[in-house]
Amino acid sequence: MENQINEDANSVNTDNVENEEKKVAENGLPMDNAGEVIGEIEEVDPSEAHKTEVAELKDKYMRLYADFENFRRRTAKEKLEMISGASADLIKAVLPIVDDFERAKVSFDSSTEIEALKEGVDLIYTKLYKTLESKGLKPMQSKGEVFDAELHESIAQFPAPTEDLKGKVIDEIEKGYFLNEKVIRYAKVIVGA
Repeated sequence: MENQINEDANSVNTDNVENEEKKVAENGLPMDNAGEVIGEIEEVDPSEAHKTEVAELKDKYMRLYADFENFRRRTAKEKLEMISGASADLIKAVLPIVDDFERAKVSFDSSTEIEALKEGVDLIYTKLYKTLESKGLKPMQSKGEVFDAELHESIAQFPAPTEDLKGKVIDEIEKGYFLNEKVIRYAKVIVGA
């Protein structure tokens, strides 16, 4: 009798395992206890998965590269427009001074008063200087200052007339200029040795 009970138990256990295997094994789809299909399992070829991933990454790269190229072109165009706009602004400010010089040239031919001509040229010079100053131009003061290679360009050295002028600028041949605190032309100077 014990053998029969063991055989019956084995047959019951085997049936349960076979039923569970059937739930999973049919068409390779997993099933729940009610016998409903839980989801579908698609077999994907690894090489195909890699090809799609590479294609997606390549597409992202190309879009990013195109965006960067558009950004680069746009900023280069804006920079050129800004430079030309700044040049146009300066030219508009200088044109009235050019008109004054043309009127002065006509005066030189017709006038004989040298003092009036000098005064007219001085006025035009002052107007030009003030216009450039309003655009950020500032002259460099070099004479009597200590020689600084960041600001000055030494074209000659002469013996200093006094001890305190050694290593200092004795004379200024050509003025240096700043534009908005940046050196745009170095002063050409003579340094005391």
